[in-house]
Amino acid sequence: MTAAADLRRIDLCAAADVPPGTMKLCELEDELVLVTNVGGAYHATQGICSHEYFELDRGVLTGDSILCTLHLSRFSLADGEVIDPPAELPLVVYPVVVDGGRVLIEVPAGPLEVNR
Repeated sequence: MTAAADLRRIDLCAAADVPPGTMKLCELEDELVLVTNVGGAYHATQGICSHEYFELDRGVLTGDSILCTLHLSRFSLADGEVIDPPAELPLVVYPVVVDGGRVLIEVPAGPLEVNR
């Protein structure tokens, strides 16, 4: 378990930039993070499909999941798990905090975790 002191908050974007039912791809530390807003609940996952390199903002937000339109893999936004293959690895999900109208993620120090 990561101690609170080992966590850092990273500012991704303005909450207003991601209205309900939309998504935004944010570049961060040479990685991409996908921010989605489902009914006012913000989620953040790795921005690239874990099956093959494809930017997930080019996919389709389907309720509480994201569909990668390259090979039709679908992932849960809540936990990143694969709902529909061919992907086998889940997406990494980052804890989201909305503070002062900004969407931030809380992640451990060091490189941002991503499944490839």
